[in-house]
Amino acid sequence: MFRSLVLLVGAALTASACTPSYARPLVDVAVVDRDNGDWLPSWPHRGQQWIAGTPGHRYSVRLTNTTGQRVLVVLSVDGVNAVSGQTANPSQAGYVLDAWQSTEINGWRKSLDDVAQFVFTDLPDSYAARTGRPDNVGVIGVAVFEERVYREPPRPYPTPYPYGYPPMAREGEAAKAERRASGNAAPAPAASEMGRESAAADAAAQSIGTGHGSREWSPVSQTQFVRASRSPAQIVQLRYDDYRSLVARGVVPRQRDPYYRNRNEPNAFPSGFVADPPSRGW
Repeated sequence: MFRSLVLLVGAALTASACTPSYARPLVDVAVVDRDNGDWLPSWPHRGQQWIAGTPGHRYSVRLTNTTGQRVLVVLSVDGVNAVSGQTANPSQAGYVLDAWQSTEINGWRKSLDDVAQFVFTDLPDSYAARTGRPDNVGVIGVAVFEERVYREPPRPYPTPYPYGYPPMAREGEAAKAERRASGNAAPAPAASEMGRESAAADAAAQSIGTGHGSREWSPVSQTQFVRASRSPAQIVQLRYDDYRSLVARGVVPRQRDPYYRNRNEPNAFPSGFVADPPSRGW
C-alpha cells in the first residue's frame, strides 16, 4: 500500500492557470531569493541546471503542482530531507500539494508550526556540514509521487485456455527475461563510478551551502497519501553556488552581472526625476 504520513501545506497559493498535465512536468520547481524578491534564474551546464545564491540571503523553494490531482513532493536540500532531517531518500516524508496548488517552502521543518529558514551560507556553516554530511552540499532536489486512485476491481473472467503453457516454454521466457535484465544492468557500475568522480570534483569546488537560520512561523497539517508507485514519477535537481564560483566553473560567461555591479561606479540612471538644484547661498 506504501502509506506515508506526510504534510499538507497550509497557507498556500492557488495557481492562476491550469495547464494540461501532459504538456508540463508534474511539479515546477523554482528558487526565490527572499531578501530581494528575485526568482533566481538557472543556467544549463553539462546536463545540470545551476542557480547563483548570495551568501547571507534567505531563500525559499517554490513548488507548483501543474496537475489536477494531489501529488507528494519529497524535498531534499544538500542531501538532507527538509522535513525529517534524515539523509534524503525518496521513500521519506514530504509535502502534499492539492491540484494546481503552489506554495513556498521557507526552511527546515522544526514542527507542524515553524521552520528554520533556508539561508545561503559558507559551506562549513551549512546544516549538512555541521551534522557531518557535507558530501551533497550544493544541490536542491525534489522527488514527486502521484497518488493511487482506487477503482472498482474488474470482474473475473474465465481462463480462455484450459491448460497453461508447457513447462519448457515458461522456462524459456523466464530465461529470456533474466538475460534482458542482466544485459540492461551490466553498464550500471561504470556509470555509477563516473557519477561519483564527477560529484567529488564538484564538491571540492563548492563554496556555499544552506544554513539553519532563524525560526519562522509556517503552519502545516498532517494527512495520509498512498503513492501510486514505489519510484518517483519525477525527479528534479538544481545545483547552486555563489556567482563567482559559477563563473570559475564556466557555468555563466565571464562578464559582469548587473546584480553584482560595484555600487561605487558611475551610473547613467541613478534615480527617476530631476531634482531642484541647491541654492547658491547668496
